[in-house]
Amino acid sequence: MWKISWLVLLVAAASLSAVPQGAPLIIIDHATIVDGTGAPAIKNGAIVIQGDRIQQIGPRGTIKPGAGTMLIDATGKFVIPGLIDAHIHFDQSGDVFTRPDAVDLRKVRPYAEELAWTKQRLPITLMRYLASGITSVVDMGGPLWTYEARDIANKTANSPRVAVAGPLISTASEGTFAETDQPVIVATTPEMARDLVRQNAARHPDLTKILFIHGSGDIEKQFAVVKAASEESHKLGIRVAVHATELELAKLALKAGADILVHSVEDRRVDREFIDLAKSRNVLYITTLIVNEGYDEVFGQAVKLTDIEQQFGDPQVIATWSQLAKTPAGEIPGGVPAPNLRETQMTQFTNLQLLDSTGVRIVAGSDAGNIGTLHGPALHREFELMAAAGMRPADILVAATRNAAQVMGREADLGTLAKGKLADLVILDADPTRDVQALRKIFKVMKNGAFINISSDLLK
Repeated sequence: MWKISWLVLLVAAASLSAVPQGAPLIIIDHATIVDGTGAPAIKNGAIVIQGDRIQQIGPRGTIKPGAGTMLIDATGKFVIPGLIDAHIHFDQSGDVFTRPDAVDLRKVRPYAEELAWTKQRLPITLMRYLASGITSVVDMGGPLWTYEARDIANKTANSPRVAVAGPLISTASEGTFAETDQPVIVATTPEMARDLVRQNAARHPDLTKILFIHGSGDIEKQFAVVKAASEESHKLGIRVAVHATELELAKLALKAGADILVHSVEDRRVDREFIDLAKSRNVLYITTLIVNEGYDEVFGQAVKLTDIEQQFGDPQVIATWSQLAKTPAGEIPGGVPAPNLRETQMTQFTNLQLLDSTGVRIVAGSDAGNIGTLHGPALHREFELMAAAGMRPADILVAATRNAAQVMGREADLGTLAKGKLADLVILDADPTRDVQALRKIFKVMKNGAFINISSDLLK
């Protein structure tokens, strides 16, 4: 099995350790606190942090810091929980070579070479999330090596917290590119699905991820596979996330026991049956609106990057997007797909608006790693699209904090600012409840009670 050897490459990434008794205090004073619950902001508030936890939070009183206290004057600033991207893939880089099933450039760069580069680049990729104000991520399915990536990342200062699903269980065959350690495994029978869940459980996944693709298969048999994988997961205390982008499949996924839908429904408008199913299961609905846009912009050679994508996006990834124009058509089997995926966007927008208005829990996720969707800053473009669909900025913040922490299964520790919770937070220069672009106006990022300082030189 591939061994990760990049821990030593992380600059200033000391292992996290237990905080001794009497650790110095950090006080963030005179702040407007937006706690991630959707409650009104606390104006002129203060947060007291000791070690990795929030000790006190609320309207400020008379603070007399003792010796060794770090006092942060946050006058005119806003404090929010650390952002969470609830849907990413570490085994995909976001560059034009990362999905040969979408556009096949293996004659230009062999897939094994691309995957090795992606692994080698991972320490810098992780830092891009923190620079973007994202203190936690969920890898929604990938090879076995993502488990080791999780375990190292969760002991590393300059890395977001990581939850992983491990290899996806699929109802239909897709193209395979890795010679070993496949990210997707097809289950053709309920018995095989249960066995795959049990094998994965031995590695302590945070989720089971099921890829529900109809294709040319028998939908009843596929439903039986999804149901068996869901039942076995729940039996083992593992929550279930399902990829089902078509309304019919999404309904079946909910009937089979899905706890999380990892993409927007995009083929047609959701109906009352779907809404009732989603609410009865208290499902978490992850948006991933940006991913189709990313493919279209790269395939159409019409990329438009936001300011934060320009600032924190991987320049080596971005540089590959022009490869399509440089490669002779005969060197691309099947050619370059037409940029028409965004045609589904208005359906996604309508469905998001309907589900949000009826009280379904909405979660922000970018599907970063797919072609054109950058690790780290892409989540901020996702926020813009959620706002374009009609969500209020305050609700988008909840979707990227409290609700996303529920996807991780870490809501007891993360996702909101409260006494006793882990001190993962972002200090902003503008009000995130008025404009989602305020979420990119980052003053300071704290993870685990320590401020993170990442030089732009480290992200090159």
